[in-house]
Amino acid sequence: MKAVIMAGGRGTRIASVNSEVPKPMIPVLDKPILEYQIECLTRQGVKDIILVIGYLGHIVKDYFGDGKKFGANITYIEEKDPLGTAGALYFLKDEIKEDFLLLCGDLIFDIDVNRFLSAHKNNGATVTLFTHPNSHPYDSGIIIADGNGQVKDWLHKEDKRLWYRNRVNAGLHMLSPKIFTKFPTLEKRDLDRDILKPLISEGGLYVYDSPEYVKDMGTPDRYYSVIEDIQSGKVRGKNLANKQKAIFLDRDGTLNEYVGFLTSIDNFKLLDGVTEAVKKINESGYLAIVVSNQPVIARGEISLEELQEVHNKMETLLGADGAYLDAIYYCPHHPHKGYEGERPEYKIDCACRKPKPGMIFKAEKDFNIDLSQSWMVGDRETDVECGKNAGCKTALIGQGDSADINGKNLKDCIDAILR
Repeated sequence: MKAVIMAGGRGTRIASVNSEVPKPMIPVLDKPILEYQIECLTRQGVKDIILVIGYLGHIVKDYFGDGKKFGANITYIEEKDPLGTAGALYFLKDEIKEDFLLLCGDLIFDIDVNRFLSAHKNNGATVTLFTHPNSHPYDSGIIIADGNGQVKDWLHKEDKRLWYRNRVNAGLHMLSPKIFTKFPTLEKRDLDRDILKPLISEGGLYVYDSPEYVKDMGTPDRYYSVIEDIQSGKVRGKNLANKQKAIFLDRDGTLNEYVGFLTSIDNFKLLDGVTEAVKKINESGYLAIVVSNQPVIARGEISLEELQEVHNKMETLLGADGAYLDAIYYCPHHPHKGYEGERPEYKIDCACRKPKPGMIFKAEKDFNIDLSQSWMVGDRETDVECGKNAGCKTALIGQGDSADINGKNLKDCIDAILR
C-alpha cells in the first residue's frame, strides 16, 4: 500500500516554536514530525511513500532524499503553485491503482494501519475517515455517522450545533482509487469541502472510529503536549496492536444524576466532579468506556434515536471541559414481558445486560483490551458483579465489601485507581 503525505504546510499558528522550516519538519525531541510518521508507516510495512511538498520543499527533500536511509521508497510531488489540501492528487491518477493512505503532514500518530485498511475494505467505501474523540470538539469539525459507520453529516466549526457525538476527523484517510474520478482537471481543491463532504450524498464516505493516538501540531500547546506523550510512551502504547487497559463506567448514578428510568434528555445532568474524573482517565492512558443497562428501550419509554441524543448531550457536556469517552455500549434489553408499550424484540434474556459481561467482552474485542489490567466502576452491586464476571478489578461508589476499592463518588474511585 502507498501512503501520500501532504507535507507543504507553513505552520503559521505554530511559528513561535519554529518558523524556519515547513510545518512537517518542525523538530519534536530532535526529530521532525514527518520522520515520526514515516517510522510508524515503515514499521508496519508501508514503505512506498509520496510526499507532496511546496513551501520550503527543498528542506524536506534534502533531509529524506529517496528514503532508503529511513527504510522507505520516497518520491515527491512538488507544487509550483498552491493547490490546496487536495489538488495535487490529480498527479497520482495514473500511478495509484489500489487503496491508499492519505494524511496531513502535521500529525503525530501511532495507529494500526492494517485494522484501518480492513475496516475500509469491509465497507466498500470510497473514502474512510479516521475519527476519534478529542479534548476540544467545540472548535473541531464533527462527523455524524450511522451505526454502520456511514457518514450522514459533517458539521464544520461555524455550523450551528447543540448536542453532538464527540467524533472528529483526525486527518488520516483511507481512499479507494475511485476517488480520482473527482479530479478531472488540475486545479486548487479543498479536501474536506470539495472532495470528501460531497461523498456523503453518494453514500461513499465512512468512518473508522478508534481511540489510538493522533494529534495535530497546530498550536504551541499541542506541540508541548505531544512531547510529553512521546516521552511517557503514551503515543506508541495507544496503538491497537498493543494490549489496552480500560476503565469501564456505569452511567446512571455514576456519571449523571440518578432519576430512576431516565426518559427525557432534560433530566440528564452530570454529577459534580465527573468531568474532572473522566479527564484524569483520558490523561492516564486508560480508555474511558461507558457500559450501561438501558431497559427503557425494551419498555418502549424512549427510542434509540432519543437515547442517542441523551448520549450526545453527555459527550457534549464532557467535551466542553476537555474530557471525552472512547466508547459507549448499552444494553437495550429487559427479560420481563407483559407490559403495555413494550418492544417485544428487546424482551429477551440477553448476554449483555449487567451483571452479565457481554458489553465488556464486546469492548475487549473492539479495542484489544487486557481485562485483567482494567477496572469496572459503578454505584451498584450489579456493576461490581459485571466487572468480576469479565475478569476486571472493581470499584464501588458507596459502601460495601464486594469491590476492590470504594469511594464516595467517581473522582474518589478514579484517584484511588490511578494511585
